[in-house]
Amino acid sequence: MTAGAPTMPVELDRPEPLRGGPPMSRIMVGEWLEMTAKRTPELRCFVLADGSSRTFAEVRDRVNALIRALVHHGVRQGDRVAILSTDCSEYVETMLAFMKMGVTAVPLNFRLHPREVETLMRTAKAAWAFVSDRYVALMRELQPSLPDLVQIVAFDGESDLTSYAELMASDPGGRTPVFEVADDDILTLAFTSGTTGLPKGVMQSHRMIKMQSANSMIEYRFMRDEFRYSASPLYHVAGMGLIVKCVARGMTSLILPQWDPAVAIEWFRKGLTGVFLVPTMINGLLQVPGIQPSDFATLKSVFYGAAPMSPNLLVRAMEMMHCDFYNGFGAGTEAGMQTVLTPEDHVRALNGATHLLGSIGRPGYSIDLQIWDEDCNEVAQGDVGEIVTRSDMVMSGYLDQPELTSHAVVDGWFRGGDMAWQDEEGYLYLAGRKNDMIIRGGENVYPIEIESVLADYPGIVECAVIGAADVHWGEIVRAYLTLAPGVTLDEDDLRGFCRSRLAGYKVPAEICLAEQLPKNASGKILKRELRGWS
Repeated sequence: MTAGAPTMPVELDRPEPLRGGPPMSRIMVGEWLEMTAKRTPELRCFVLADGSSRTFAEVRDRVNALIRALVHHGVRQGDRVAILSTDCSEYVETMLAFMKMGVTAVPLNFRLHPREVETLMRTAKAAWAFVSDRYVALMRELQPSLPDLVQIVAFDGESDLTSYAELMASDPGGRTPVFEVADDDILTLAFTSGTTGLPKGVMQSHRMIKMQSANSMIEYRFMRDEFRYSASPLYHVAGMGLIVKCVARGMTSLILPQWDPAVAIEWFRKGLTGVFLVPTMINGLLQVPGIQPSDFATLKSVFYGAAPMSPNLLVRAMEMMHCDFYNGFGAGTEAGMQTVLTPEDHVRALNGATHLLGSIGRPGYSIDLQIWDEDCNEVAQGDVGEIVTRSDMVMSGYLDQPELTSHAVVDGWFRGGDMAWQDEEGYLYLAGRKNDMIIRGGENVYPIEIESVLADYPGIVECAVIGAADVHWGEIVRAYLTLAPGVTLDEDDLRGFCRSRLAGYKVPAEICLAEQLPKNASGKILKRELRGWS
């Protein structure tokens, strides 16, 4: 190890192997890499930004070496280990090792303020932390205030900390330990994005991740030997989730440090077959100079989600990319995907059923979905209520927050606060977040309905609607907008446009222009920050 690095405790004992092999027939998430490496050892597991790649066999061998090194230095099943890094191959290998070991991963949002990182680290009680170069100083600064943190490993190795390469080199060799991991063991402690308040530690079990993977592979029709990319960062369920599915199915993943539309276009030209994007990313992609349909010649499918997509933007994307489109909706961190709008639904929408462009689809595989009122009773068809789902994708709870857990999970049903209504064919239509609802003079106003109209107005790039306090009405509708370069807004014309599609009380009383709207790393607009602007 590097001189000056914290001393690692040496543990020579090995976990006792399972006698006579695993006594259970189930397959765990951590076994998928080995299975795919046996089936297609020379298939590329991932490709990096510089064009280099590693095969499944190579990744399998490196993950096993990492496991042996971690065990040698005292990491045990059930330990919590944090990762603070942009996306890289080492991040993926570390997560795959944790899955096999039964270590609980704590992936952290690299865009957080240092004090927020400290809060999450103290909450998680992580014993180790893996960090990329840009976060070494931060984690070193925080370590004295984190009594549980005993070891920091630097992915890049450009500091006096123990480097990832040194850790790998400390592999004692020999047989890779076997770990008895159960479905109810916690695979990931994932902190919520905090769009409505302080992040909560979501305990995600191995069962949850297995079902999420099965659900996606069925609903999105993943095929072997594809080349896929998720623009969502690895600390997010949509980022690491795609890697896990690719490992299970035998697909190649593209790993880029961070989202860049111009860089992404180059990879579309190099053969990407599938991609996950949030609507703001799709909008950015369509604005890359010189973009044309031929750039997407190999693209088979686009999966979009995490935030509402305006029908106008969706049509533009479909006309440019000429491939299958899937809309996946769900409280991903806490309950996985809940509904899906299929390629056939999108085609049907273009052929006249335009209302479907505003739908989030119908319940997905192995998901029981209902719409509840405040008293946990199902509402009548067509009435707005809260989406609740029951499945093996529901979280195990919020860490150390039993009251919040009991409110969110009622008799196995997850309540995420998303409001919607359902038509006679079973398609769902969002009405917004429960906490975002505006009450104007006794009338319930759902922001997403207004935002869908605003998004169709020429020159508006992004929009968000919130409620603003008003002496007479209680609340009025306030709209925040960003405009395309060179566009000048005529507020009277915009309000007239809204009145042609909305009831009068839903038309924005206040219109505020902004250069950009506050977002989290998943591309969701942070309305709680907008409320602070007023």
